[in-house]
Amino acid sequence: MNRIAAAVLIAFSGAALAQAPATVPAAPTTTATAAAYNLDADVTRAMKLFDVPGIAIAVVKDGKVVAAQGFGVRKLGAPEKVDAKTLFEVASNSKAFTAAALAMLVDEGKLAWDDPVTKHLPDFQMYDAYVTHEMTVRDLLTHRSGLGLGAGDLLWWPTTNFSTDEIIHKLRFIAPSTSFRSSYAYDNLLYIVAGKIIAAKSGKTWGETIHERILGPVGMTTTTTSLTENAGNPNVANAHSKIDGKIAAVKSMPVPNAVGAVGINTNAEDIARWMNVLLAGGSLGKDANGTETRLFSAKQAQEMWTAQTPMRISTPNPKLAGTKAHFAAYGLGFQLRDWQGKLMALHSGALQGFYSKVVLVPEAKLGIAILTNAESGGSINALQYQLVDHYLGTPNAPDWIGAVAAVENENHAKEQARLATTKAARAAKSQPSLARTAYDGDYQDPWYGIATIKHAGGKQILSFARTPDLTGELQHFQHDTFIVRWKERNFNADAYVTFALNPDGSIERMKMQPISTETDFSYDFQDLNFTPVKR
Repeated sequence: MNRIAAAVLIAFSGAALAQAPATVPAAPTTTATAAAYNLDADVTRAMKLFDVPGIAIAVVKDGKVVAAQGFGVRKLGAPEKVDAKTLFEVASNSKAFTAAALAMLVDEGKLAWDDPVTKHLPDFQMYDAYVTHEMTVRDLLTHRSGLGLGAGDLLWWPTTNFSTDEIIHKLRFIAPSTSFRSSYAYDNLLYIVAGKIIAAKSGKTWGETIHERILGPVGMTTTTTSLTENAGNPNVANAHSKIDGKIAAVKSMPVPNAVGAVGINTNAEDIARWMNVLLAGGSLGKDANGTETRLFSAKQAQEMWTAQTPMRISTPNPKLAGTKAHFAAYGLGFQLRDWQGKLMALHSGALQGFYSKVVLVPEAKLGIAILTNAESGGSINALQYQLVDHYLGTPNAPDWIGAVAAVENENHAKEQARLATTKAARAAKSQPSLARTAYDGDYQDPWYGIATIKHAGGKQILSFARTPDLTGELQHFQHDTFIVRWKERNFNADAYVTFALNPDGSIERMKMQPISTETDFSYDFQDLNFTPVKR
């Protein structure tokens, strides 16, 4: 889920965004454009190369649904196929729904983008008093708060029993990594705050508000705002992760405390409707009398797709040179960049066992959604490039599926080699400074809380008090550094655990760090600073 600086700030005209409002179709239809393109071949190839059990694709063009279909299976080992109605967790593609709900409240005069957050949530507090005072509703959505990448995500990822209010309260204990508004760093916690504002202003939960104000009017009748709502619906994709390098079905990761950031579950048919409304600048179309209905105004559509925070642009692998952006920025719930001379608004999403991508090219009235039931960033990126180039009619377009697969394989091989070198270079014969039982006890981090080390069944176990699945065995690595091997092997997030000692030999603190650079950044172990709880 690796989610960079162009000085160019861009804005759309409201008129351009609002042009060609499209009435959302009752059911997707396939046009001749789709028939002329062998979508099945590209998707099937990507599924094979990237080891993805199931994918759903939605494509809209000029207000019409070009494709809404499924490929592969909902769950490995089961016969049920993915179709256009199969629900997938879309994770951070939920952020656009939160941004749209806030835009509607702005239209109604119930808040303004540049209102202080404390105007609507008086108890809101960041680590720094100045930031608390200056933080606006707009700042919540633009990843420029000064928090580090994924800071505090362990408060909700993997599934915790913290409440939404507890997570928001703990923001005051998370130290920033940069100054306020100075740089881009992707975060989730402030979208949780944004979801709380929506609930506070509507008098209903975030989920109830999204259903009533967005999903219902758009016609997204099967989309849900929690995994609980999926109960009883057999047409739901199962999560899949790699375990020891092999794809396997795993349990989903409920996140009821983080819905403002990652709460939406949807399918190809429904997300096609959503993309058409976005491409129409918030218009739901016209009724029989020619009267237009809007979800949000053209002014707010412009605001959502106006650059707010510049993002640093990296140089890609030479095989992917054609993917390099000339500008990149974050808007409100969308990343913004250029592609083939056109503006692109897009976002990725990732939760345990699911990756997704939504790509919009407003000038071409083109929208593409890719929903997968596997943790494969390569598959969604490869299909994004492949499909966008096709539907834009890019001449002599590269084979993006093959190129992305080659680069991904290269990068993985390099990381495996680095890990092997690190292991070989360790002081294998070194011993811990203390007896193993001396490391047992409770440790407290200022924002997460308690983690415990204890001996059980002949093993030394580290467990996080508020995260039921985050428990694993400590194995000695070298000196006073251990490795925690998580019981849930699909996490792919084993971490170093290092102890620092006081002059008297007692433990001063415990720090952690992911072993692999491939570990999802939401396992922000490096931000924890545990100190022993006095017995």
